[in-house]
Amino acid sequence: MPSEIEILLPHWEAPARIRAAFSLRSGGVSDSPYDSLNVGIHVGDDPLRVTQNRHRLRAALDLPAEPLWLDQVHGTDVLGADAPGVAPRAPDGRPQADAVVTHRAGVVCCIQVADCLPLLLAARDGSAIGAAHAGWRGLAAGVIEKTVQAMRIAPAELVAWLGPCIGPARFEVGDEVRAAFLQHDAAAAFRRNTRGRWLCDLATLARARLAALGVGAVSGGEWCTASDAARFFSHRRDGRSGRMVALLWMTPASG
Repeated sequence: MPSEIEILLPHWEAPARIRAAFSLRSGGVSDSPYDSLNVGIHVGDDPLRVTQNRHRLRAALDLPAEPLWLDQVHGTDVLGADAPGVAPRAPDGRPQADAVVTHRAGVVCCIQVADCLPLLLAARDGSAIGAAHAGWRGLAAGVIEKTVQAMRIAPAELVAWLGPCIGPARFEVGDEVRAAFLQHDAAAAFRRNTRGRWLCDLATLARARLAALGVGAVSGGEWCTASDAARFFSHRRDGRSGRMVALLWMTPASG
């Protein structure tokens, strides 16, 4: 029998009508190495088990609709969920994008991760939400900036949450990754290790980008996916791995 689904609930300054959750790896039906709540259809797991996991997650959270599952390609394209028909599509029909925004209640935005940083954004007045897949490539190329722009909300009126990602003690990168950031970001996000490579702090890089835009209310960013195998999938740690998902939606406005 599957164990109970475990969920991480963000603690951030979003208004009451904004709901968010991050799935952990337990409570599903997938076998190793995807055990057990893998929601990634593209990683080699049995598609029927992935579908069952998604159904279990939707039921556990009482989601108002099926999440908008994206074909994430480490780019900067933002899906406008209020007019999703204009987005390019993967062969299986999923919108091809690495971020999604909406101004409508009942639309469930989602970002799948297994080391990359999931970023959630909400307007303080509850009128808009956005979610971005912020691995190092997307961060360097401007996925945060494009997501904020697509929300059409003044950055000072946004709040942000940084979900679990690979932490600065485990994310080893080469000179080319550091070079991709140094023109815009603080060198403090990179620390030389004993192997002569760099340890990269994705959360620090994301906070710097948000601060430069004027987003001051930023929470989260303290979990390392690679360091906690009991709770998190990690592609960098395991190679073949399942995917977790950050979910974000708006309930109808009261009154």
